[in-house]
Amino acid sequence: MTAGPSLSTGVAQPLPFPGDHPGAAASGRIGVLLVNLGTPDAPTYWPMRRYLKEFLSDRRVIEVSRLLWWPLLNGIILTTRPGKSGAKYASIWDQAENASPLLVVTRRQTEKLARAFAGRDGRVVVDFAMRYGSPSIAERLDGLRARGCDRILIVPLYPQYAAATTATVCDKAFEHLMTLRWQPAVRIAPQWHDDPVYIEALAASVRASLAGLDFEPEVVLASFHGVPKTYLLAGDPYHCFAVKTGRLLREALGYDEARLRITFQSRFGKEEWLKPYTDETVEGLAKAGVKRIAIVAPGFVADCLETLEELGVENREIFLHHGGEKFAYLPCLNDSEEGQRVLEHVVGRELQGWI
Repeated sequence: MTAGPSLSTGVAQPLPFPGDHPGAAASGRIGVLLVNLGTPDAPTYWPMRRYLKEFLSDRRVIEVSRLLWWPLLNGIILTTRPGKSGAKYASIWDQAENASPLLVVTRRQTEKLARAFAGRDGRVVVDFAMRYGSPSIAERLDGLRARGCDRILIVPLYPQYAAATTATVCDKAFEHLMTLRWQPAVRIAPQWHDDPVYIEALAASVRASLAGLDFEPEVVLASFHGVPKTYLLAGDPYHCFAVKTGRLLREALGYDEARLRITFQSRFGKEEWLKPYTDETVEGLAKAGVKRIAIVAPGFVADCLETLEELGVENREIFLHHGGEKFAYLPCLNDSEEGQRVLEHVVGRELQGWI
């Protein structure tokens, strides 16, 4: 409704909408959208193929010329990789929830964060989306708008910014916003790679995990997801952020550089990626006579294929095969008390002025 002055009082009074007015959308609430990488709907061939096609078609993820990449992707990769990746997903699949661990943990993080903010401001609505797969960013943005959120904080769940992770979340969100007649006000949470709350949460989690082992590791590896070296040379700051997180974690634990080492995992293809590689480091340590190691993945906020299967299974086998004796993968923060404290801190910091 609009307002106009009353002839008798001079005070503005509501005027009725015209009969064909479509009505205003609900508004006045504040949305928080957590966004993680994504997951297939099932660990079988066709869901895996759909997921991998969306993921590997992203120009932020694969920066190779389309003329070279499309034939390779749609030929060999999408024919062979869904079966291989599906088998790995099946080995870690949460049967009780019928979902990947990443989806299960992200949902729990969302539910706990919603409860935490319910007592602080009743206008806050918390939801989650996946950059690849379901639920999509567009779907959940529309859902928040339908619930009256005209201000939305998008939180890419990556402590260390990278173009292939944080930036592509922004790309997809704004791609959808471009289709809206009435756009909400939007904020994007920045990286928190060196935030003291995050570093202390990591350190506390590592201490607790190590205390639960029946051995003391000689070396702890802080393994971060890798990216091609060319991305670094093109100006991507991810390497710097990851190394700083590793250094601050090392200092918080009171370790030296020999005791806690920074490595990079999950390389794909033949080009050079960020080094040192996690798998080669694990093999090298075993061959050098190190008998006990542990690996933590500070760049992941939730356990997933790359942590549970790649680190916890593949790298364990590498270590034991080459002479190692004791191996432990230390879990991510997930929806632990320490992990939720970090998310509440980041979200609360970025909602200042709105709540």
